[in-house]
Amino acid sequence: MKKIFVIAGEPSGDLHASNLVKEIKHLNPSIEIKGWGGELMSNQGVEIKNDLKNLSFMGFFEVLMNLRKIRDNFKLCKQQLLEFKPDVIVFVDYPGFNLRMAKWAKNKGFKIIYYISPQIWAWKESRIKSIKAHVDRMYCILPFEKEFYAKHNYAAQYLGHPLMDEIARFNEQSDNPKFKKNKPIISILPGSREQEVDRKLGLMLKAVSKYKDFDCYVACAPNLDLSFFNAYKEEYNNVYFVSGKTYQLLLESDFAIVTSGTATLETSLFRVPQVVCYKSSYISYLIAKMVVDIKYISLVNLILNKEVVKELIQNEANVTNIQKELDLLINDTDYRNDMLNGYDELIMKIGQEGCSKKIAHDLLEYC
Repeated sequence: MKKIFVIAGEPSGDLHASNLVKEIKHLNPSIEIKGWGGELMSNQGVEIKNDLKNLSFMGFFEVLMNLRKIRDNFKLCKQQLLEFKPDVIVFVDYPGFNLRMAKWAKNKGFKIIYYISPQIWAWKESRIKSIKAHVDRMYCILPFEKEFYAKHNYAAQYLGHPLMDEIARFNEQSDNPKFKKNKPIISILPGSREQEVDRKLGLMLKAVSKYKDFDCYVACAPNLDLSFFNAYKEEYNNVYFVSGKTYQLLLESDFAIVTSGTATLETSLFRVPQVVCYKSSYISYLIAKMVVDIKYISLVNLILNKEVVKELIQNEANVTNIQKELDLLINDTDYRNDMLNGYDELIMKIGQEGCSKKIAHDLLEYC
């Protein structure tokens, strides 16, 4: 195998793809890798053919507003794949785009690898037919997904969760505290897309404004320019905004307010008590409510199949409810310890680090 094309359309995909590429390059340094992604993939030697900034749209309404740009992306991707002629295409998460592109690519004779399974167990379970027809090998990162696929007579692989690798790497490099001063810390993780940050960060900041005995930090996703947060900085001048330092911030945090998604899992792996918030556009929420069939929205609760962290969804994600949950976490030791015990159970289920290395080895052996 000489050439790989990797498609990651979101910051979390960029992170996991970069770690996978690093391990692939370690095993076979001569492989040429191009793809769609961000700075982290670029840092591992991937020639980026389309940047994350052109790819990430959140919610049904937002997708409708950007249909022309999405159509242009499909056209561009097809053109680049036909020109590069990779031996294998690695699709990373980003199912709205990647599943459709995988179907086209498979019909053109490309070998298809999918890393980070689409959440078809939550909605559009019928997509299993397309996956069985067009994906040669599927790598899951949630323990229960392998069993889900087995019920549909499809042999998916579970070799661990890549966040364990990333956190282990961080722990090797971490040194003295960088943020903690004389007060405990409440961190806000508002998400990695402009739309979701705009929708939630204001109420999150308002909620923490009453906690004068705490320092408050906002973890700004590295794909968002810090200037995007200027309006919030002006209104909340006693809050610290940091970019690209989320793990160091979580290491030093005492409590956190977190947007649903990968960040909920990261927060739990650092054993930080958290409250989870989800708030989308009204139209997107109504559509999601009709089509999504899951009990929970946070990965912590989904993996354990029980409520370990409090989820505040849509109208429930308001200042009063956030403060109520933070008060419980801060003042009720038993309540807080129940959450931390849940985190320990979660870590046992996910397994140890080494996921990226195992998948890279399996991928090269399979292809």
